[in-house]
Formats: sequence, structure tokens, C-alpha cells
Amino acid sequence: MTTAVDRVTYDDLYRRWEKGNWSATGLDFTQDKVDWHERFDDLERKAALWNYALFFHGEDSVTDNLSPYIDAAPREEQKYFLATQQVDEARHSVFFARFMREVVERGDSIAGALDATRPELTWGFRKTFELLDKVAADLRRDRSKPMLAAAIAMYHLIVEATLAQTGQHFIESYLQRRDLMPGFRAGMENVSLDEQRHIGFGVKMLADLQREDPDCRYAVADVLREALLYAAAVFVPPGWNRGYVECFGSTVEDLYLQGLQSLDTKLRSAGMPLEELPGPTVVPIRVANREDAERVIHLLEANVIGEKLAPPSRDPETIGTLFEMIKNSVDKRQAPGRPLTIQWDFKDAPPWHVRIDNGSTSAAEGRVADADLVLKARFEDWTDIISRREDPRVAILKGKLRPRGNPLMLWRMQKIFRR
Repeated sequence: MTTAVDRVTYDDLYRRWEKGNWSATGLDFTQDKVDWHERFDDLERKAALWNYALFFHGEDSVTDNLSPYIDAAPREEQKYFLATQQVDEARHSVFFARFMREVVERGDSIAGALDATRPELTWGFRKTFELLDKVAADLRRDRSKPMLAAAIAMYHLIVEATLAQTGQHFIESYLQRRDLMPGFRAGMENVSLDEQRHIGFGVKMLADLQREDPDCRYAVADVLREALLYAAAVFVPPGWNRGYVECFGSTVEDLYLQGLQSLDTKLRSAGMPLEELPGPTVVPIRVANREDAERVIHLLEANVIGEKLAPPSRDPETIGTLFEMIKNSVDKRQAPGRPLTIQWDFKDAPPWHVRIDNGSTSAAEGRVADADLVLKARFEDWTDIISRREDPRVAILKGKLRPRGNPLMLWRMQKIFRR
């Protein structure tokens, strides 16, 4: 059956690039400078600098990381399009660098503007782009189709479709609504058109790759599980000051939901719906459900996931929210043919357990006598493990995590959760 993505060709994407060329050096920032200093208040300038800096550094990073994608692409048409994308990303970097120098007055060169805005980067941003660097380096060594699919998912679906597209819509909405900074607004509109073309390429590439090699689905699922844990924290504002987002008419929860909905749509178009990806659940929340988005934001604010700014909260609501997400992360297909109970005995919090029984899963506070596996740890150490702030193997060696029970159950647990 022919799908919408099948009707898009690499030649067509290339033609769109030729028609859509624009000049980053030709934009006029004269009125922008007036608006920046006279129509933004102090908080809005701080907030705008913060979210524009994320874009600026993101564009610089993706420009540097595209070359292994060109080398690994199996078809010449794909290589040619990726070469145009690298040109686009460089142009975006020049655009943001100009704005930072000429309007915000940060730095006197591209490198200087990058250095001057580096303190604005969030923990989630740094971790996400460190992972992008790693994935690109892996692709240099391994040009297989599954590795390429994982790299495309990281770049085109996480960085571009989930993060960049969400940020673009956020920025464009308030600039248009308030008729601000015409030069920057025109540049952002051009950036958005470029990114839509890039994302369309990524969706088509994933659809082609997964038809050619079924292992691509496993590679995509694995990279998404790791990336989304960091991507969820990209839009955490400095000092958790929600005014950085709300002063422009949105909320952190709005951005989170929009990003996740975008990812869900693109994966469906590529023939890889989130709920059908192999292994444990990639996103242990309901897509487009605001209550679940609020739960994720709550865990970020509580220092359970994301950047650890203080010891994690141990109130009943926070712990219950965490174990609800742990329950939703179970890959029931990896569970044994009989009921399985995993017990957490915390030194600094009440005990909890998860029970997997005949395809259903439950989580509850309390201790059970028949647990197949008991995990002894401090709640704080456990949150460091699940948020990838500490390797579980290192935690076991240090005595921070002490499993008790059937060793086979510990091995099986890795497959059940794989996080």
C-alpha cells in the first residue's frame, strides 16, 4: 500500500531546497535592535536570550555532526540532500550569530557569541547534544542501516521534530502576535521552512530503512529511550523560573506536550508508532495527555529525573508518580510465564513493589513477603540510577544498590525495563 511518505521523493526534497534558498546575511536587524531594548522588559530579554541561545548552540552542533550521515547514506540522492542540509544548518548558525552580535550584543564573532551565550544552556540541552555527538561518532565507525536509523531518529526526530520545531512555534507565535523584531521573525520563518524539509527527509529515510532492515526498529527504540530522558529537561528554565516561558504566553507543560505530539506524529508517518516499537515502553505516559505531562514536569522539579539541583523529594505524591511511570515502563513480553514481584526497600523512604502478572502490572506502597527480587538502596541513589546520573553496575560495586534474590531475575529485570 502506498503511503504519504512514499509519495515524497528525495529529488523533490532537493528541488524544494533550491527554491527555498535565503540569505542569513541579508536580513535587516535595525528595527529588531529597537524592539529588543524598548519593547521587551527585563524578564523578556532574559527569557528570549535563554531560548535563542539554545537554538544558536543547537544549530552549531548539528552543523558539525552531519558529515557521518552523508558518508553513511546508502543512496546518492540521500547524500546530496544531506549535503544541502549541512548548508542550511551553517546558514542558521550564521543567522543566530548575527542576531547575538548585532542585537543582543554578545560576542564579536561566531565563536565569541557562542562563548558568551554558553551559560544559558540547560542540563537537558547539554546531555541531549552530548548524546547526539556520541551517536554521530558511533555512525562514523558503524555505517550499518540500524546505526543510521538510530542516528536519523536522534537528529531528525528528537533534535529537530521534538525540540527545534516546538521551540520555533513558541518563538514565532509571540513574535507574530506582538509584531516584534521583523528581521529575526523573517529569519525564524525561513529556519522553520528548512527544518520542515529536514524532518520530512528524516521521516522518509526512517520509513525506507526500516523496510530494508527490521533491526532498525530496535535501534530507533533504544536511542529514543535514552534521548527522551534528557530531552524532557531541555526546556527547564533557569532556576525553575516559569516566568521565562509564561511571559510569552505558554507553559513548560505546553512545550513538553507539543514536542511529544510532534514526535508521535513523525514516527507514525515513518511506520514506527511509539506503542509498536519493540522492547519496554519508549514513553511511559499517554501522548497528548496534559495530566501525564504534568507528572513528568513534577518529577523534574522534584529532582527525581533531570538535573539534580538538590536531594530528590520523598513525599508520597512524588514517589507514587515515580512508581506509576516505572510500572508503565514494563515490557510485559519479557516477563516470565508466572507472576513476578520486584520489591524496593529504601533506607530513606517507604518500601514499594511492582507486580507483573499475566500481562498486567501494578505498583503499590508496602512490603511483600514473596518478592522474587529485592532491591535495597537509598531512594536518592535509586533516582540517580533511573535518571542515568549513575551507572547501576557502578552503584552495585559501590554498595549503593544491593539486589537480593534469584540472579536470573536481576538479569531478566534489565530486559523488562531496559532504561
